[in-house]
Amino acid sequence: MAKSTTPKRPTRDEFELEELGSQLVEAKEDGDERALTVWGMPDKVRGKITVLDSRTRLVHVEENGTIRKIPFMDIMKVSFE
Repeated sequence: MAKSTTPKRPTRDEFELEELGSQLVEAKEDGDERALTVWGMPDKVRGKITVLDSRTRLVHVEENGTIRKIPFMDIMKVSFE
C-alpha cells in the first residue's frame, strides 16, 4: 500500500482545544458572525454558529442560508473578521 502524501492535521494540546471550544460556545450564544480557519480549506468559513453537536463532534455554521457541518477537530481558529 502506498504511503499517503496528505499532510496530517496539526496536533493541539488539551488547553488549546478547551479554549477553542469556549470560543465556539461564546460565538453561538452571541449569535454574531465569525470566521473559522479550517484545516484543509484554503478560505475561511464565515457565518453564524447555530449548533454545536457533541455527539457527532460537528459544528454547524449558517452561511447565507446554507448550513455547513465542520468537524470540531478541523477548526484551527475562531476570529471576528
